[in-house]
Amino acid sequence: MITEQERSIFSITTSIYNWVRENLFSSPLNVLITLCVFPFAFYLFISSGDWILNKAEWDAITRNTRIFLIGQYPQSELWRIGTVAFITTNLLGISWHLKGVVFQRLSLIILVPLISVILIPPIFLDISIGLRSWFALVSMGFLLGYLLSKFQNLSTRVLLVSWSLSMIIDFILLRGIEGFGALPYVSTNEWGGLLLTFFLAIIGIMLSFPLGIFLALGRRSNLPFVKGACVIFIESIRAVPLVTLLFMTLIIVPLLLPEGWRLDRVGRAIAAITIFSGAYMAENVRGGLASVPVGQTEAAKALGLGPLLTTTLIVLPQALRNVIPAIVGQFISLFKDTSLVVIVGLLDLVGIGKAVVLGNVEYIDQQAEVYVFIAAVFWVFTFSMSYVSQIIERSLGVGDR
Repeated sequence: MITEQERSIFSITTSIYNWVRENLFSSPLNVLITLCVFPFAFYLFISSGDWILNKAEWDAITRNTRIFLIGQYPQSELWRIGTVAFITTNLLGISWHLKGVVFQRLSLIILVPLISVILIPPIFLDISIGLRSWFALVSMGFLLGYLLSKFQNLSTRVLLVSWSLSMIIDFILLRGIEGFGALPYVSTNEWGGLLLTFFLAIIGIMLSFPLGIFLALGRRSNLPFVKGACVIFIESIRAVPLVTLLFMTLIIVPLLLPEGWRLDRVGRAIAAITIFSGAYMAENVRGGLASVPVGQTEAAKALGLGPLLTTTLIVLPQALRNVIPAIVGQFISLFKDTSLVVIVGLLDLVGIGKAVVLGNVEYIDQQAEVYVFIAAVFWVFTFSMSYVSQIIERSLGVGDR
């Protein structure tokens, strides 16, 4: 008699066999391509593994882990970053039950690296006990959130409000309040590493997405002035490289602000990234608006809906659903473009890597290791965004009729 475990193993084996047959050996041409590519891929895998495990030296990473994570953020205020990370993982744990597979996959993407860092023996990963303890505390936040959502009946509305409030609380914690001794002000110019990369990407996404929607709607407006202004803005920004915008905001923005007002370099970088990404987002959204059949608008008018309700309840949701791949692609591009701020003197993850290599003679021969590490970090987060996007697309039936 076949046990449940044997049946499960048989099912997994069958799935693997079917995938290999359908994707690698489905036709004579695929068989030929597989046989030609496989030896090269196998050699590349073995060589890369040997370099990573035996030949590469990772001292520049393991001895400067805190710098790569948070830059020059004051050590006495590190509890703030721990609190922000704890709040985020706690909300992910709460979201596990309420929002289903999207947050479950996102939680696993975050938790697996954290738990791996905790469990990998020091002989293989030489980082401090304090940092391991910090990762363990952050992981506990997820567990507490999971238990809370399991035993408390929390609504989706409460969850959305909690995520929105957490963004404000996180920013106040990280930045502090001028003149308040319990939470001293920490200039964003002292932020760096992965913290700064995350901050630029998250704020850029939160600001450029609504900006892109307003610009796309404005470009389709029947008012000549509104339409013309949006067209000029979009086409002008799309014709300029992001590097140029970064330099322009660095030099011009202080001249445009009223006397007594100041905007630090991080704020100017966010302005450039938001404007640049918003212009491209507008074209993605405009494509989605154009894909919505005219009959949807006519049906809304027949039901007595006005232009505002027709746009917000009927047209815009369908338009955004149709262009989810393009929108997420723009988010991924924005996340990678944050590395350009190193040109204007901000030490994001790439800037920290460059500073560590060029600022320490002992690490000058570890440039390859440093940039491989940075590339791996960017790959993990961009792949995660793409993976979550695919889950959302399947749940919404994008591409299905």
